[in-house]
Amino acid sequence: MSSPIWTRVALSSEFKRFGGSCWRLVEAQHRVSTLKLTDTLAEQALLEDLIEDAKPAIPPECRHLDFLLATPFRYGAIYPYGSRFRRAGRTLGVYYAAEDPRTAVAEMAFYRLLFFAESPATPWPRDAAEYTAFSAEVATERLLDLTEPPLVADADLWTDRVDYQGCQAFADAAREVDAEVIRYQSVRDPARGGNLAILMCRAFGRPVPGERQTWRMRLSASGVQALCEFPRQAVEFPPDAFEADPRIAALNWDRRPTGS
Repeated sequence: MSSPIWTRVALSSEFKRFGGSCWRLVEAQHRVSTLKLTDTLAEQALLEDLIEDAKPAIPPECRHLDFLLATPFRYGAIYPYGSRFRRAGRTLGVYYAAEDPRTAVAEMAFYRLLFFAESPATPWPRDAAEYTAFSAEVATERLLDLTEPPLVADADLWTDRVDYQGCQAFADAAREVDAEVIRYQSVRDPARGGNLAILMCRAFGRPVPGERQTWRMRLSASGVQALCEFPRQAVEFPPDAFEADPRIAALNWDRRPTGS
């Protein structure tokens, strides 16, 4: 199925049922970062409320969700840069997640390295960064799977590392037929794990996150090392793990840690 025949009828016939969990990483300071700015928990709660009021509004259909699930759907402000299934501008939100926490870690590792690739004078951080991985339940009968026939025939479009135009056009077509989720292959994960792009809040099976894991990620000239204490697991990405992306291939790995 090539792009000229992404018609409503063609896409509507490709819906699949999906039920399971997906994983996403956020910085571990996503709630406690304001604690150091206040003297009491009541003051922190007030500060969090003020910050919340200043953010773009959560769409009404997402307001029953925990903030960790609802946040990616804020679209009251201009989305400054396009992403794989979301155009730049004042566009509808997308919740990106991975089917396995290791794939979510690989995605985060890539984007952390991309920051340093675009900041050649920035030293490596001396300490490992801490992240919270959390799961969310998904239950939908309106999933479009780009890893299965016939849509996998356009895999070159779905897996382009830097050009998202094909994926964004597909997401537009998917929304026209009221699709809720797009399943696709991660191009960041060397193991090629599966990712989900959730387009609609109603695709969540539960309104709150499920399992949580704490990961610590270290970046250095040796690559990226990530550790999780419970359940105990580790994953490592050497300097050549992401070199298929031209931006990472040009990364200067020889930089001193902060404060050295």
